[in-house]
Amino acid sequence: MTHIDYYLSPISPWTHMAGKRPAQIAQAAGATLRYKPLDPTALFTRTGGQVLADRHDSRKAYRLQELQRWADRLDLPIKLRPAFFPTNPAPASYAIIAAQEAGGGDMAELVTGLTRACWEEDRNIAEDDVIRACLSAAGFDPGLAFSGMLQGAEIYPRNLEDAVAEGVFGVPFFVSGEARFWGQDRLDFLAEALGVSA
Repeated sequence: MTHIDYYLSPISPWTHMAGKRPAQIAQAAGATLRYKPLDPTALFTRTGGQVLADRHDSRKAYRLQELQRWADRLDLPIKLRPAFFPTNPAPASYAIIAAQEAGGGDMAELVTGLTRACWEEDRNIAEDDVIRACLSAAGFDPGLAFSGMLQGAEIYPRNLEDAVAEGVFGVPFFVSGEARFWGQDRLDFLAEALGVSA
């Protein structure tokens, strides 16, 4: 069976832009999809990238234009300067990991709920009550925000190591077999490679 590793961070606006499309593509292709949240700052450091705060002003300005262009294209609400960005993505990432291991809910809804909380609703995804609300809305036990912390803390750095080993250098990033796709704007290519429509 075809498999997709989906490397992401719930604090990334580009993960927000990806929305539920990765899950929809996987379902259409009959593929398995594994959500692999990681620390984007550590990934950039390991692979030659640069965190947003250290980028030249022209790159920062262009990023805002691109975010608005893509939000308009996708008809997706976005706050270009959300109240809680940057914030620590680890607690939300641990919840994603714990929910995936526990099962029983909608992973695509959980991930989009967390990114929506940051990029549309000005909520802090590092806070326990926000994470619990997103877990519950996606059909998961909200207690995973606490009970899954240890498991999440163990898997989170492993996801980073897996990403570096697989040639990942940004988020969102999709790996299927030997094929690599960086960015939500490459989801059409992922779908094409799997023989389905995006």
